[in-house]
Amino acid sequence: MRRFTIAVLAAVTLSTALSAVPAHAGGKPGLVQCADGACHFDVPPGTYDVRVVLGGKAASATSISGETRRSLLPETAAPAGERVTRSFTVNVRTPEGEPTGPDGTPGLDLRIGGSAPALAGIQVTPARHARQIFLVGDSTVCDQPGDPYSGWGQQLPQYLRQGVSVANYADSGESTVTYLGNPRLWATVRPLIRPGDLVLVQLAHNDKTTDEATYRANLETLVAGVRERGGQPVLVTPIVRRWFNTDGTLNNGTALLVNGLGVDHPAVTRSVAAAQDVPLIDLTAKTKALVESLGVEDSKALYLSNEARDNTHTSVRGATAYAGLVRDELVTRHLVPEGKVRVG
Repeated sequence: MRRFTIAVLAAVTLSTALSAVPAHAGGKPGLVQCADGACHFDVPPGTYDVRVVLGGKAASATSISGETRRSLLPETAAPAGERVTRSFTVNVRTPEGEPTGPDGTPGLDLRIGGSAPALAGIQVTPARHARQIFLVGDSTVCDQPGDPYSGWGQQLPQYLRQGVSVANYADSGESTVTYLGNPRLWATVRPLIRPGDLVLVQLAHNDKTTDEATYRANLETLVAGVRERGGQPVLVTPIVRRWFNTDGTLNNGTALLVNGLGVDHPAVTRSVAAAQDVPLIDLTAKTKALVESLGVEDSKALYLSNEARDNTHTSVRGATAYAGLVRDELVTRHLVPEGKVRVG
């Protein structure tokens, strides 16, 4: 087990309506208790800014994840005897992971990781002016509950700085039809959208029997629903399946998400984006280029090819790489200010 260093036990700052509850008996009210690499804050659902001070006597390297395996802060180095301060914004909701999954643990739970973790201080405050990035998607996007699976939406928060949070409402097994039809999904997400929020929509993997007219109409319904709330819709073409041709390319219907009815999901998504004047993140093209560049063997690490013979769902490594592609597109298309993202 890695040794976990807590250099300073810091008070948690909350609004007067909130208070911090110790993670274990014997702690003092108003203080956050961190033990065994975990910190717990007894706060209601909402959006919170987290400020951490990292470092200790020895050189350290600390990362932070939270809730249902969300990556919130990438591994951050601090030289021996020095302190490094980082901040991020986190969405706390119930259920804390997939919308149709278990409720999870009440409050905000953070886990301290990294190759040499050292937490010197931590502070949590309600976020006053945070911008939300809502994610509408399937199992390739969602907060996957267990190893070795990870959705790219689960890895996206680590690329964002304080003031922007990810509310991942992607859910395993969903198509455009089921996402619109389930009251725990679109009917729950839509009222939460505020003016200026981004809503990224990537649904295709499970639209295996959806005809083109229905698929197009469903995307248009989602776009209209976001705009009616004052949000900014962003259509995202689906990540590729790792399904190679003998020539080392992914130029086939299985890899490029053409369903059994001949519906080319990426092409329809591009068409709807153009017709509706909606920003498009062509993740199909981006992931295709990356997978092909790695080749048949090295690309296995992006998926669960070795672990589960699964060439659709991504590993943590793959989800992190794909989240990085989304981050780049958000900046390139001026959807998120460059100063609000982490690079590298």
